[in-house]
Amino acid sequence: MKPSYTAGPDLHVLPSALPIPGLGDQPVNAFLLKSGEPLLVDTGMPVDREGFLESLWSLIEPADLRWVVVTHDDRDHTGALARILQAAPNAKVLANAISLTRISEEFSIPQERVVTANPGSRVKVGDRELSFHRPPTFDSPGTLAVFDHSDGTLYSSDSFGTVVEEITQEFGELSEEEFFHGFEVLNRAIAPWTALVDEAKFLRPVRELAALRPAKLLSAHGPTVREDAVPRLFEAMARIPALPAWLPGADLEAALDAVESPAG
Repeated sequence: MKPSYTAGPDLHVLPSALPIPGLGDQPVNAFLLKSGEPLLVDTGMPVDREGFLESLWSLIEPADLRWVVVTHDDRDHTGALARILQAAPNAKVLANAISLTRISEEFSIPQERVVTANPGSRVKVGDRELSFHRPPTFDSPGTLAVFDHSDGTLYSSDSFGTVVEEITQEFGELSEEEFFHGFEVLNRAIAPWTALVDEAKFLRPVRELAALRPAKLLSAHGPTVREDAVPRLFEAMARIPALPAWLPGADLEAALDAVESPAG
């Protein structure tokens, strides 16, 4: 784990990193919103579990946590979930039913502590209204992006992330060349199916999210992106299906060459 930091009023980032050999580090972020009914978005990696819990409970008392949003069931988003639910008796889980089913392969969550959401759902969380969306790229069928209508923050799950040599807190602290190079790699690696999709259909969720006009974009795998830069990420995402396929296990040097010089 890395030290927590703030991305906005009462909005804390709990950051870590996953080394990607030959490429750099993939940021791994969870987010704690303390105002209103306190809400946690994702719960870190199993390897960080003790450090994650120490960081989380230094920011909020367990009894005060009311919601845990699980954007999807991958291990880097659910690493401390069971322990958090044990410690925080007033917290409910907000997630897609597919993710909850897959989580149940490891541990069960009492039904009375679960609220399910689908793309298109809206849920009131205290004085906040959250809407749920299918992000453009994803590697789990239960994946949800979450838009907080009270402050314009888009929590985009894996989508819009990057891999970089040195992780930073803010988009503006990275060179754009490095950010978008890692962006093209990561968003194809988590969604190799993008090379097969109908580009017009792929653009629908990109345009849907862009129409929300997010004031901040917070990816689980990227730095904080502020309002002026957010459209750049939507433009880059719209180009993903036109890039060469990312094939796990393919020759890394050839794959990186393909990123540098896309076909066509």
